[in-house]
Amino acid sequence: MTDPEALRRRALDALTTARARTALLTDCVDDGELTAQHSPLMSPLVWDLAHISNQEEQWLVRAVAGHQALRPEIDSVYDAFEHPRATRPTLPLLAPAEARTYASDVRGRVIDILDSAPLEGRPLTDAAFAFGMIAQHEQQHDETMLITHQLRRGPAALTAPEPPAGNTDGLPPEVRVPAGPFIMGTSAEPWALDNERPAHERFVAEFFIDTVPVTNGDYLRFIEDGGYRQERWWAPEGWAQIREHDIGAPLFWRREAGQWLRRRFGVVEPVPEHEPVLHVSWYEADAYARWAGRRLPTEEEWEKAARHDPVTGRSLRHPWGDEDPTPERANLGQRHLRPAPAGSYPAGASPLGVRQLIGDVWEWTSSDFLPYPGFVAFPYREYSEVFFGPAHKVLRGGSFAVDAVACRGTFRNWDLPVRRQIFSGFRTARDAVAS
Repeated sequence: MTDPEALRRRALDALTTARARTALLTDCVDDGELTAQHSPLMSPLVWDLAHISNQEEQWLVRAVAGHQALRPEIDSVYDAFEHPRATRPTLPLLAPAEARTYASDVRGRVIDILDSAPLEGRPLTDAAFAFGMIAQHEQQHDETMLITHQLRRGPAALTAPEPPAGNTDGLPPEVRVPAGPFIMGTSAEPWALDNERPAHERFVAEFFIDTVPVTNGDYLRFIEDGGYRQERWWAPEGWAQIREHDIGAPLFWRREAGQWLRRRFGVVEPVPEHEPVLHVSWYEADAYARWAGRRLPTEEEWEKAARHDPVTGRSLRHPWGDEDPTPERANLGQRHLRPAPAGSYPAGASPLGVRQLIGDVWEWTSSDFLPYPGFVAFPYREYSEVFFGPAHKVLRGGSFAVDAVACRGTFRNWDLPVRRQIFSGFRTARDAVAS
């Protein structure tokens, strides 16, 4: 997309969509809920609200437009690297009304800047990159705030329609991915973030991957077979975690009167067997895969299964092709407050026939979060570079809580392998057996 006016419309739409979602997540609870810390793992919702706007001010009002700072004195308060989440309630945070006023003031200036800013000639503004980056940043914090909503106690504050029905009848349990090279990452996607770049060739040996994500029903069989009681399935650090914290099921599950129940956004309900399993750590995913005689896919394997078209040899933007996501192709954008059942979204299948690779649940891979060959940090080291290394595992594909602007076939997420509050699931893979 090179037409400046089309770029402005796209950027405005992305920013507007993100702000509407932010308002939904913060207007549905009272000020007490906004300022409370619902879990030491997460910030108070009001911190996220002001942080979103502070980042928008720093990058678009100051860096892009060169305008004077509106509230320079709060930069430190909303610096995510300076203050761990657990300590943020002790900071001099803007009150909810003041945070909303600040957000409105910043957005008003940004709209004016977008109307007139040149969208070429500077890496930060080429193809409206900075505006797209900020829209993605806000949507990522919207997902974080949705996690906080899941952690908070009390009655449901959010509602959404149910996802479409799924059906795995006739689907093979796994799909063969042939050996060969493919192009991983991107150098062409204008709003791709630094860790997705540059495009480069990778050779992937033949392997098999699950057609759909592992479901709650699948995972229940692991539990009922004593999976959480047998050290042999677990990485040493994972076994230590489940022993220390007495973990015996995914987060938010409990056994009651002979039935497995879960809490989902303030509602307690039976665990739906055909839905992809959610709120499991990397260690749990890895243990299940070992128990099943399989393994987690590598990041390269996941992306080849998602993007490679064996007919043309191209790597597609998304599993279904180069077109943007639609409600018929993927469960994204908080449209539904849960993953869709396994086998949903046939229109979103990859050329090889793998389903639900985008949306529904973030999928753990076996890979550490590392830079691609030729990686260049942009526009700041703290987005990706400081997280590279063996401490973080890569997740791919997005979840129902991710907006399309922050989800594509090349998008890389990462987290600590102990994390369970995130909207994480997985699928498994296996090596091809040599004949």
